[in-house]
Amino acid sequence: MKQLLLDIAPSPPPTLTNFVPGSNIELLQTLGNVIAGSERERFIYLWGGAGCGKSHLLLAIAGIHMRNKVNTAYFACDANTSFAAGSEASCVVVDDVDRLNAEAQIGLFNLYNHIRDEGHAFLLVSGTVAPAQLKLKLREDLVTRLGWGLVYQVHELTDEEKIKAMKSHATSRGLDLSQEVCDYLLRHERRDLPSLMATLDALDSYSLASQRKVTVPLVRELLQAAS
Repeated sequence: MKQLLLDIAPSPPPTLTNFVPGSNIELLQTLGNVIAGSERERFIYLWGGAGCGKSHLLLAIAGIHMRNKVNTAYFACDANTSFAAGSEASCVVVDDVDRLNAEAQIGLFNLYNHIRDEGHAFLLVSGTVAPAQLKLKLREDLVTRLGWGLVYQVHELTDEEKIKAMKSHATSRGLDLSQEVCDYLLRHERRDLPSLMATLDALDSYSLASQRKVTVPLVRELLQAAS
């Protein structure tokens, strides 16, 4: 069974299309305008807790720009991230800004000023909290700049929305997914949507291989084998 889990096809790459919007419809529309070239604001900051979909959206925007042959710089931040590669990019994406150390913050501050002065690039940044709360971790002049553009909270899906998304995904695979199984997954599995979808894919493959329906005992068996 563990080998079965290893053989599951990787999840599709993040796109705006496969992002379940929930309460984030306005944000999704704004990002769609960015792709279409009709959004006038060049600085956007997204914030929210783990599993809400920030990284999905940032990777989606970076991926679309790269496929459109736009010079794109994507930074998954750690303490020592260098932003030198961003100075020539037309699309700059910075994920988890609150992980940066003091020196890296100066680098992003300088890059922000460069983008503002040059007047053509787009900057999309994410963090775990709103700009006002970033002052606990980041230098004040950088925090001020991050709050100058559009600021959106990325709202996590409700349990009802996650169940709807899981059932829709299951239906697309020809899988009959009961409410009982959905409730069990939300109680016992990682609750972010990518993890839930990956588990559904594994369940689908395992149920086909074992010729058994997807039931709570089958889910329990799979999760125990994967732990």
